[in-house]
Amino acid sequence: MADMTNDSRKVAIRISGVKKRYVLGQIGGRTLQADLQSWWARKHGKEDPNTVIGQDQRLIGQSFMALNGIDLTIYQGEAVGIIGSNGAGKSTLLKLLSRVTAPTAGEIDLYGRVASMLEVGTGFNGEMTGRENIYMNGTILGMTKAEIDKKMEQIVEFSEVRDFIDTPVKRYSSGMYVKLAFSVAAHLDNEIMIMDEVLAVGDMAFQKKCLGKMREAAMKEGRTVLYVSHNMNTIRQLCSRCIVMDQGKVIFDGDVEKAISLYSASKDALIRSAYAFTEEDQGPEGEKSAWIESVVLSSSDVEQGEDLEITFRINSRIPMASAGFRCVVTSLSGEAIGLVPSEEFSIGAGVTEITMVLRTGELAPGSYLFDPVLYDRRKEDYVKITHIIQAIGFRVSSAVIYYNTVWQKKYWGNVLFEKMIRVKDQEEDPGE
Repeated sequence: MADMTNDSRKVAIRISGVKKRYVLGQIGGRTLQADLQSWWARKHGKEDPNTVIGQDQRLIGQSFMALNGIDLTIYQGEAVGIIGSNGAGKSTLLKLLSRVTAPTAGEIDLYGRVASMLEVGTGFNGEMTGRENIYMNGTILGMTKAEIDKKMEQIVEFSEVRDFIDTPVKRYSSGMYVKLAFSVAAHLDNEIMIMDEVLAVGDMAFQKKCLGKMREAAMKEGRTVLYVSHNMNTIRQLCSRCIVMDQGKVIFDGDVEKAISLYSASKDALIRSAYAFTEEDQGPEGEKSAWIESVVLSSSDVEQGEDLEITFRINSRIPMASAGFRCVVTSLSGEAIGLVPSEEFSIGAGVTEITMVLRTGELAPGSYLFDPVLYDRRKEDYVKITHIIQAIGFRVSSAVIYYNTVWQKKYWGNVLFEKMIRVKDQEEDPGE
């Protein structure tokens, strides 16, 4: 029986004093000399000479506090957004709720069955067909074969992969994976849905359909939805409540617009010249045969028209003959401003540094974030390897003030195009 509160709402999730600590390894996977330097510095209580500037230092001894005292109560029928910068603890919290891992301290009470989608194809067996995976996921949720049969047609129809439903899912593209995985999570009988950046994959029409389905699940079916995203527009469309996390703690819980304003203001912390990343920081989808160790900018403040040099440090498990980046420039609130493609390049197994140039001539004054996606072109296919959502930020300033006033981004947007060229006047109509 679900727990009750004074206002008669039924509790779906109760989190009390939850902490999650990870013990750090002693070997960092660099050169032997660097590992020995880091070990010697730790042993003598000195700063690690190999730590990249800007790296998160939430360390206690040789451990890292991913969550540091979380207290939350979430009610049935709520659609709750969870936002925060990379490393804030969002994904760790969802893993605890999904029972992928256990908390170091504290208690989590769940009142209902949980369907979670923490990354593309979570819980899928690549050797099994799409249909077989639907039965397996339903069985894990405690459903009978007859109950799954009743839902099968709805799941297949929503997923848009009917032609491939009897094909092993290892042959699916990332978009097909997410369509089927979301459809399974949304249609099987579960009281709690947990989603982590799943709408970052798939076409716009399917993303819109997913948002509609999640709204329906919360508002009409009374299910509880927890949704992590860096896209504030989807948070606005879906959620009636929003939680902001920072450094393993909840710093705000309440109105969606107030949460987004606080989150956008905190994005100034991402405007920095260098940052190091772990494999945990990489986005939910991708082959993961390589990962981005760090991003370094020539400057975090550039004048309009000035070239911005961006250096990526890539750690690859395999050589890639035709690798490349496509980088999305976004606003602080997560809306995409534009796409910056790169030239293709080759990298070997191990660590490689690649420097590219971003031209800022058309960007209006303001602050921007940068989402790099590393891909590998194999024959005619572009295979996504890894990406980091809102990896690093930079600020564009201008010595020229448009119309003797500051740039009105709310009305004019983020791109300042070149001036239009005036054509010669049309000749008067001879008949007039």
